[in-house]
Amino acid sequence: MASALPQLILIFLIIISIFSSQVFSISMSECQVESSISCIDKNQALSLKIIAIFSILVTSVIGVTLPLLTRSIPAFSPERNLFVIVKAFAAGIILATGFMHVLPDSFDMLSSSCLAENPWHNFPFTGLVAMLSAVVTLMIDSMATSFYSAKSSADTKPEDQFASREMGTTAGHFHGHHHENSQLIRYRVIAMVLELGIVVHSVVIGISLGASNNTCTIKPLVAALCFHQMFEGIGLGGSILQAEYKTVKKTVMVFFFSVTNPFGIALGIALSKMYKENSPASLITVGLLNASSAGLLIYMALVDLLAADFMGPKLQGSIRLQIKAFTAVLLGAGAMSLLAKWT
Repeated sequence: MASALPQLILIFLIIISIFSSQVFSISMSECQVESSISCIDKNQALSLKIIAIFSILVTSVIGVTLPLLTRSIPAFSPERNLFVIVKAFAAGIILATGFMHVLPDSFDMLSSSCLAENPWHNFPFTGLVAMLSAVVTLMIDSMATSFYSAKSSADTKPEDQFASREMGTTAGHFHGHHHENSQLIRYRVIAMVLELGIVVHSVVIGISLGASNNTCTIKPLVAALCFHQMFEGIGLGGSILQAEYKTVKKTVMVFFFSVTNPFGIALGIALSKMYKENSPASLITVGLLNASSAGLLIYMALVDLLAADFMGPKLQGSIRLQIKAFTAVLLGAGAMSLLAKWT
């Protein structure tokens, strides 16, 4: 399944490219909303979007590769406390992204006055889709873990186990090896599911930015996305490091994380002539995708990143380290929440 991750991401990017061009080209009257005319400048907006592509690409690469490049530094190894604290900070960033940025955007879009009263104003579709997304993510998480566990057990040859026992290997050694193998499986599933979730919302956010000509909106959003991509990348990079992938798989995962948001911006620029920001088709499409992304990110942050670490033996063995990690989570979530004031 790990080898299928690049194919899944490629298929998703192709589908969303085709789907976006079809949806945004639907002939629908754009709902007129109040906006500052002075902020609409296509030439300046294009310059800002080109700057955004390169700046977000650079910060994404720095963020996701930082944990991988610092493995040779003892203080940043996964066994050290500093790694746990930095990972907790990054998890707080991801959690706040879901709750404070993606979810509210979905609520705003799906409750817009540009949409028909029935059904969009009579039912909380954002909550429904976010809930279903979290449940589906749980299902994928659980089934992928079962698949890997079964495959790992099948790959263990009975004669190897017999030979080890003949050499005097204790039962405790077998138990310890099995536990380590199970933990490695969990790390690999977490890294894959987290990457897929990040790809979804990165492309959606990128399309929205690339299609906008509002310079007043683009300027703060670029700064927020650079900050967000760097620390979200640190969280993903930490998961990739713990998954102990080979160099090729690490490179592929780093590549897709780094380019998805710039790809979304470039796609948004290409669709900007067809894209009508306040048309019902655009509001519904982006609103539902945001709700789905929010559910996935919230689940991943709480269950696979925070709960997995806080309920693990390392943090459970030290109240002081728990307090430091909790503080890091609050700082990460608080910093990302503060950016919601300007974006």
